[in-house]
Amino acid sequence: MDKFLIEGGHSLKGEVKVKGAKNSALPILATTLLCEDEFTIENVPLLRDIFTIKKVLEVLGASVTLDGNKAIVDTRGAVGYEAPYELVKQMRASYYVLGPLLARVGRALVSLPGGCAIGTRPIDIHLRGLKKLKADISITHGYIDAYGNNLKGSHIFLEGQNGPSVGATINVMAAATLAKGVTVIEGAAMEPEVTDVANFLNKCGAKIKGQGTRSIEIRGVKKLHGCEYEIIPDRIEAGTLAVGAAISRGEIFLKGAKTEHLEEFISKLKEVGVDVFSEKDGFAVKMDKDIGSTDIETAPFPGFPTDMQAQFTALLCLSNGVSIVREKIFEERFMHVLELVRMGADIKRENDYVIIKGVPCLYGAKVMASDLRASAALVLAGLSASGTTEVGRIYHIDRGYENIEERLRNLGAHIWRQEE
Repeated sequence: MDKFLIEGGHSLKGEVKVKGAKNSALPILATTLLCEDEFTIENVPLLRDIFTIKKVLEVLGASVTLDGNKAIVDTRGAVGYEAPYELVKQMRASYYVLGPLLARVGRALVSLPGGCAIGTRPIDIHLRGLKKLKADISITHGYIDAYGNNLKGSHIFLEGQNGPSVGATINVMAAATLAKGVTVIEGAAMEPEVTDVANFLNKCGAKIKGQGTRSIEIRGVKKLHGCEYEIIPDRIEAGTLAVGAAISRGEIFLKGAKTEHLEEFISKLKEVGVDVFSEKDGFAVKMDKDIGSTDIETAPFPGFPTDMQAQFTALLCLSNGVSIVREKIFEERFMHVLELVRMGADIKRENDYVIIKGVPCLYGAKVMASDLRASAALVLAGLSASGTTEVGRIYHIDRGYENIEERLRNLGAHIWRQEE
């Protein structure tokens, strides 16, 4: 098991290209199962989760070749219907094969998912949507057992108690592409990754409109085909690197990043004193003043992304005031807080929010990552901390950031990977 050693006090400076969006790449690779053909997917990030979905597709009978950041997927021939526990437990997004398998072969046996321990993320919204398409679904022995030889379009309301579900929207949308008739998803997730998957499916011959809004219409077609497609840049990686520049008092250019995917986040950056400059092919971030305080509340897109909450919390630990961070999506997404306290942060948790009193500096310490975004927050804290920070269990960060230590070093960070 590897760990990171970070020597703080070195500003990030320079240019970095933002990799492809993990949360687009995973469902796009899964939805290639909808038809028998060959696909070329560009801008695929090389992450642990990508290698996991590759194994899932291969177990199901597809061929997947990774050539740099390009994936060539061949789904011609027989396709199985079981996604086993041994793979699904490694990554929650494995459930994205559920809708495509139902639509293509009329059967899916998918283990209940694993993933980051950040609280309850119920699968029931997915199942409710698929049942509305006339799928027959039961849960037995830890598996979702689904049949759907004659999927039919329906009017479906998908929003859950914490708002729209990205995963459920994508799963139901994928299954509906081959269902008979018209499906309308109300309460759909509006995240850029949902739009990206819809655009990919349309390039494969699907008839989807309304993506990026709360109402998506899918007109079922008889058959889809392969295509070439390029995945959008990862807004969460861009946001993480932007916070890295801010917390280290640096200046970087995020090549390829799209400001329209991060408007609320960028608004909060500016509120705490960060300068953000939009350019044609990305945006620049510069911080040369004291960090101000602010309050944030996570929300579905276009609100402040829950996947950026931990990283922004790390930044606010060094503010010159008091901030409140409220988490409205995942109830256990504060496990980074105790680790930040170990580094000298002044944070108090109250139910679904934390109160942060800014401190002049953080101190290097041994800390442990609990999930993907928490690990990123601890690395960012280490960039600014006095002394050396040791971050354990970094396999979490490898799930969502490609070669993060090498890319941070290229920007001036002093960070090394070491075997524990």
